[in-house]
Amino acid sequence: MSITLETPAWASLAPPPPRSWAAVFALARVEARELRMTVSSLAIAVLYVAWIVWQVTERQGDYPILQNVDRGTQAMPMLVGLAVMLGVNRAVLRSRRRGTDRHFDVLVVEPWRRTAAHVLSVVPAVLFTAVCVTAEFTWAALKPGAAGHGSPAELAVGPLTVLLCGAVGVLLARLVPFVTAAPLFLVVLLFGQVFVVAPSDSDWTTWLIPVVTETGGSPFPSDLLGRPAAWHALYLVGLALCVAVLAVLVGGGRTTAVKAAVAGALALTLVGAVGQSGGTPAATTAARERISTTPEKVRSCTEHGRSSYCAFPEWTGRAADWAAVVDRVQDLAGGGAGGARLTVEQRIDARYGPSAATSLFPSTEPGHVTVGTDWGGNRVPEFAVGAASVLVAGDEKVGSQVCGARVVTIMWLALGGESDPMAAFRAVRLDDNVSGSSLILSPTEPFLMSAEQTRIVAELFQRPRYSVAGKVKARWTQLTSPGTSTARAAELLGVPASAKSAAAETDDDSCKERRS
Repeated sequence: MSITLETPAWASLAPPPPRSWAAVFALARVEARELRMTVSSLAIAVLYVAWIVWQVTERQGDYPILQNVDRGTQAMPMLVGLAVMLGVNRAVLRSRRRGTDRHFDVLVVEPWRRTAAHVLSVVPAVLFTAVCVTAEFTWAALKPGAAGHGSPAELAVGPLTVLLCGAVGVLLARLVPFVTAAPLFLVVLLFGQVFVVAPSDSDWTTWLIPVVTETGGSPFPSDLLGRPAAWHALYLVGLALCVAVLAVLVGGGRTTAVKAAVAGALALTLVGAVGQSGGTPAATTAARERISTTPEKVRSCTEHGRSSYCAFPEWTGRAADWAAVVDRVQDLAGGGAGGARLTVEQRIDARYGPSAATSLFPSTEPGHVTVGTDWGGNRVPEFAVGAASVLVAGDEKVGSQVCGARVVTIMWLALGGESDPMAAFRAVRLDDNVSGSSLILSPTEPFLMSAEQTRIVAELFQRPRYSVAGKVKARWTQLTSPGTSTARAAELLGVPASAKSAAAETDDDSCKERRS
């Protein structure tokens, strides 16, 4: 008797194919679409685009400094990153919320591969941010008045911040699988930002956060910023990869390749962290000292008309704009001031870093006018005030101590040629008013303008320009004399006296006593 054994049907089946990454990429595409179609993502995208339009058209003006523009692209991506973090966190926890975790056990995509897919779903948001950052910087760079040079490493911070936030959202979902974890983490971040004392700019721990802003001071030449931008970008790349691969590891991907990726990303993070902690290089510190104390060794000078204009290398294209203001001021001057040769010198005090708000001491060199590294907006009438004070008083030091008729004359020269002199008048006053006494701003030290002088100048701006210009030129010697009072200036220019004229005389006398 013989027994025939039949081969079971399952034994003839081919072995299952190896796990493919095609399913991971397919899932990543689906999750990316779901992520960008949420209301919060769409709202953030619209807000981001609107913010870029406002930033480039209104805030930056016609004279952007590109080494400031590249850093200015880093703030808004933080908001995009936070929205991505919350969205991807909810996406990872979707199956837990809906009780469908057990159904994934029959799929070919293992849990750790699903985690990798969620990390990859952040990539379109990163690319969107990169496109927005590039568009914002390019828009500013194409403006005719743009100056300076941007840094690719600074521009990379925004997209890398979004990538890091997305990876953090996935990791949080794997470590703490509750929907409230990510919002609570966000609250902790905001609490720390508001209430925790921030380290000083010189502290190496400052660079451990994704975005490091240094604002408040005058624009610096790009080679004097001293920011470890390349090291910081490398640090963010390593940190984002480290968090992303850790999420895959926590999700069950304990393969040799994943563990090696964690070690490599951690090493990359440490290299970037060490590289960015070196502080300001000694060569940069020496260059800042040189440009602050002996700027003539750095500047190059060009001739425009009857005057000379000396600028730092990245600002040489601004000389024509400065010359237009100087010519407009001199066209209203009388006597020898109308044809005087001026030397416009660009100056900056860079010794205390890019975030320090410093002031420049007025020059004592006759005929020398200071201009800063910022231009456009209020800086234009302020520069006109500085040029007019040199034409009237001889140098900036004396021009910062003027009294009486000289104040009235300086303000007329500086702003009388403006298309809207009252708006420019408001812009150069510290209190933004066109009545009462106030400090008048200039590129160096401000000077005081009394209420009566304000009234007289405002009256002059209401009159036809040609009529006032003729009187100023005809009575130039008296109007620029240190002994001419405010009341006498009003009389010479045909402005009716007010009840405050006697008080103005007293103010003139006390001002002369302070100068003496």
